[in-house]
Formats: sequence, C-alpha cells, structure tokens
Amino acid sequence: MKNIKINSLLALLIMVFLSSCSADFIEEKKDYSSVNVGIYQDEFLANGYLDYLYYMMQPDNNPNMAMWSKAAREHSSPDLFAKSSDEVAGESDLNKEYTEISNVNNHCLKSLGVRLGSSPLNTTWSRIRYCNLYLDNVDDYTGLEQDFKNQVKGQFYFWRAWQYFELVRLYGGVPLVLTAQPANVDDPSVQTPRSSSSEVIEQIVSDLEMSQSLLENARPYTAAEAGRITAAAAAALKGRVLLTWASPLFNRTDDQTRWQRAYDANLEAYNVCIAAGKGLDPDWKGMWFKDNGMESIFSFGFNDFAPNTSGVQRNNYTEYQSRSRDQGGNGGISPTKNIIDAFPMADGTPYNPNGNLNHFYRNRDPRFYHTFAYNGSIWPYAGNANYRNWTYYWYPLASSTTLKVATNTSQNATGIYLRKFTNNTSSNTNGFRNNGDDYMEIRFAEVVLNLAESAVGANKLSEGKGYIKSIRARAGVTNGDGDYGLASVSTRDGLFAACINERKVEFAYENKRFHDLRRWLLFNDDNNTCTRLNQTPIEGSRRQGYYTFAKRNESTLYIGIPDPFKGASAPVISREATTYPSGITSYEQYVDYLYDNHFEVQVRDDVDSANFSFKWYNEYYFFGIYQQLLETAPYLQQTQGWGGSFNPLN
Repeated sequence: MKNIKINSLLALLIMVFLSSCSADFIEEKKDYSSVNVGIYQDEFLANGYLDYLYYMMQPDNNPNMAMWSKAAREHSSPDLFAKSSDEVAGESDLNKEYTEISNVNNHCLKSLGVRLGSSPLNTTWSRIRYCNLYLDNVDDYTGLEQDFKNQVKGQFYFWRAWQYFELVRLYGGVPLVLTAQPANVDDPSVQTPRSSSSEVIEQIVSDLEMSQSLLENARPYTAAEAGRITAAAAAALKGRVLLTWASPLFNRTDDQTRWQRAYDANLEAYNVCIAAGKGLDPDWKGMWFKDNGMESIFSFGFNDFAPNTSGVQRNNYTEYQSRSRDQGGNGGISPTKNIIDAFPMADGTPYNPNGNLNHFYRNRDPRFYHTFAYNGSIWPYAGNANYRNWTYYWYPLASSTTLKVATNTSQNATGIYLRKFTNNTSSNTNGFRNNGDDYMEIRFAEVVLNLAESAVGANKLSEGKGYIKSIRARAGVTNGDGDYGLASVSTRDGLFAACINERKVEFAYENKRFHDLRRWLLFNDDNNTCTRLNQTPIEGSRRQGYYTFAKRNESTLYIGIPDPFKGASAPVISREATTYPSGITSYEQYVDYLYDNHFEVQVRDDVDSANFSFKWYNEYYFFGIYQQLLETAPYLQQTQGWGGSFNPLN
C-alpha cells in the first residue's frame, strides 16, 4: 500500500478540509450526497480525496502485521484468520465447535459490511462508494491534466478491485455496485442483488486491467509519492485473483482454461515487475526494512512517531509483539511447531519431525534462522548486539508443579519466537513500538510462486518447478541434488504440493496461510485434496510448541533453586562460558554441546487449551450473510449451506 508516512497524509487531509475553495467540505463528507467538485478539477484536492481512501484502506493504528487482516478485524479481531490456521494457537470464531451452522452464530463473518447508512463509516461499501463517486464524475470536469487524471483513476480502479477481491474470496458472489448509489437507503434502486462469483471475478479483472493501463500511461510519481499503487501492483493483484479463481476453492472440476488464464496473468505480472526494476532481493533477512525495496510490489506504510509527539502515531507493532519480554517486547506471537516442521533442511529435503527433537534447529533452510528465535540463538538489538535467547525451564523442587524459566520473565506459549520482521539494530525504547517499517502485502516472491503454481496447473511442470527452485536458490538453500531438494518431485500433484509447502515457508506469518488453506480445501480431507497433495488436515489437530528442560547431565533433569546455567558459578555449566569443553571452538558448537548434554526438548501440547481440538466446517469455504444484514437487506440471496440457495461456484 502507500508508503507515504501517515503523518503527512493526515496533515494533507486537514489542509484539504480547511481549504478556502469549499467551506462545506467537512459537512459534505458527513453524508453521501456530494463532494466538493474541486476534487475533479484541482490536483491538490484530488490527491487529498485519494489520500482519504488510502487512509480508509490502511491497517489499524499500531497493528501486529504478522497476524492482521482488515476483513478479520471487521468481523471481530484482526488475528481471526491467523488463529484459524496452524500458524498460531488460540480459540477463534472459526476453529471451535458449534451446535449448528447458523447465520446468527459468531462463525458467520460480518466482513461483508453493514448496509449503507446516511452517514459514512469506514466500511466495505463506503470504501467502494468513494471509488465509485470519483470514477463516476471525474471525466465530466476539466482542469486536470490527462497524465495526472490517469494516475488518480488508476489508483481508484485498483482499490475497488482490491475491496471486491477481499469479498469474493470469502463469500463468492456479492452485489456489484459500480456507480455511486442514491443516499436514500430505502430507494429500491440501491437494492442490488448478489452477482455470480464469475461476474465479480470478471469485474475485478476488468478494473485491474484498467488500472494497469491507466498507470502505464500516467504521470510518473515523484520521490515523495513513492509507495503509491503502480501498474506492477495492478498486474500482480490480477495474477493473485486469477490464481484464486483457478484453485480448487472455485475450480472444483480442475478447468484447465482457468489455470492457463492464471498462468498468462502471472507471467505478465512477472515481466511487468521485472521491467519496473523489481526482483528477488538477495538480502532475505534484511528486505523487510527497506521502504519500496526491490522486493516490494504493494506495501502498507507506517511511521516511527512516538506517543505524545506532534505527529500522528501510526507505528508497526510487529516487532513489539515478536520480541521477548526479557528484551522489552511483548512476546505475543508464538510460532507453532506445526509451522516450524514445514521448514526443510539446508539442502531443501524435508525435515523429519519424528527425528531427534534436540536437533530440531540443526542444518535447516537458512530462512529458518531468519524466521525463528529458539533457545540459545543469538538475537541482537540495538541495546545488546550479543543478546542470547534463553527459554529453558526447570523445576525448583522435586515436588513442584511450577516451572522456573531462564530469564525470570514470562515466556511465550511455544518456546519459539518470531524473528522475522525484527531488525538487529532496532531500539527497544518504548518496547520496540516506535517502528516505521513498511509491510509488504504483495512482494515479488509471491509473484514468482503464483506463477509457479499457475504453470503447474497449466501442465508446464518443469517451468513451474524452475520458479520454486529460484525461490530456494535466493534463500540460500544448497543445491545438493541439482534441484534444491526437489529432485524426487516430478508429478503435477507433487509440484502443487511443493508450491503449497514453499508458500508455507516463504510467507510464514505474512497472512497468506489461512487463504492458502481455503484455496486448496486443506482444512480437512473431505475433498481428497489432503490425500492428493500429501498434506496434514488442520481439522482435529492441536497447535504445539516446545518445552526445553535443563539437565544436570545427559540422563538426569536438573532440579534446584538457582538457574543451572546462569553466571560463572552456575550449578551445572555456564551458558556464557568463555572457555569451551575440548573440541568446541565456537558459540554455535557450544549450543550444540548444551543441547546434547544439558537440554531435553519435549513437544509442548498445552499451547491450545486442554479440551481444544481444531474444528472446521466446510461452510466456511464460502461464508453466509449474517442475520442482521439479511434483515436490513432481505433481497440478498443467502449462501448454500447457510439456509439459502446462492451457489458461490457459479
């Protein structure tokens, strides 16, 4: 999304509101009847109106972007979709058992929005209306240069497509409202029925093609406008849309024409992005900290203002939520063993989760070490360039049921921390919260993997495999078998599985997993896709983590009051040793020695509550319309499985 920092955006809005060309500008924004016609004639006002839409589309104030979704927030909580996958634990409206499927239960999403009222709120339909209002009228006025008009219109078409895509992948077909409707909510002309899913997809594609064409013929952005929607972003989103349309969620008969269309769109996106100077950033570890870097196609922007300063605070709280409490963070993100097990070995071959648990961290894909912080790993920040992350436990007394922990501060739920998105030079002033790092919603790696999956679907198997290999090569996976660990994978379903597994690793905690599970009907095996693709169903599972216990020696757990490994006079052995046992020459080797002799790793199965087992209902593949909205808009046809006859597969 737009990387122009939010304080500048709001300052611009205030100036627009106070501008002398319309004393009633604020009043006009309080209803839906009209806006100052200056937005169609004056560049400053046009940008102000557009900035207001960006603001409406932006993430919440100070969000945790590893677990954030606007559609999820508009139902209940921004982490709803993350908790409804295997990435993090916790009960949600979409993973627990209900007596029945009903549109009055909390599992019926409210993301479709409320019926349009007489005063604007930041909802699905008000955002669509702001797009429509501008697109309806801008060509009826003069005053804007054509290249600037193309620039502005291209962004509005993108945003309308973006909002409709968020809806169609959750609900299937929804009402297509492409002009600004009258403000009277009781007017029959505003009672638009649901369009078919195919009609909505075609409209999204049309809007994105229009957006791309306009932006390719638009005035170039200035340096201060870096981060606005580009033609490359429009092309990349079109590729994502058509991949979703080709996936089993919509494409139950495996229609090859859909896969070919997705392939064509994603190949175009790939080439457009390359031409725009985008590509796979060789610095996988550090690419998250580069505004508008080579990997970034479409990003959300943040600032680094502290609370109670002159600017409007809009920080990225992901690092605050990721860092441990011992470092000054919140420790609120607990990566699961379920995701950790997905990361392959250094040579790309699968990790064996049934092997020696004490060796779970050894010889893994380089992305493993940039994504997770585990017991003993070095996890620097500005205040401590040699910070060591200790998460081991022990019992102070043989009869004790309460564990002690190495840092004397509460640990997260899984014993593993999310290291991704954390910068080795970040300051823990204000608990890492003054963070202005952008968040890449679409990055070039997704374009590549979208193209890989589409190529496999279109039976271009070797080409698809080549794109997966390029992702692994960039990450630093060693090429021991000549195929980056994929030498044994050659069938269409095998390569589909490789795409899914690669996305699980590459996009861990980037809000992709829930939608990938839905795209491929992988929550259970009712559609046989888990069996086809050798995937473990989510339904019936428990999210797990690790307990790392201290040991006196290879065979005896440590029991005692003092920390067994802390300080030069540690009762067992110092974790900060300056001299190592014979044959040990580095800290990394010393950590291995500790795991072999003084740690015992066990599966932690208390991450989810004792009686919890993940429950999935197939009705969640296409959500129904919740009762309150249906009562105010009875002309909307209810979804099949939710008491209605609307078929989202059409």
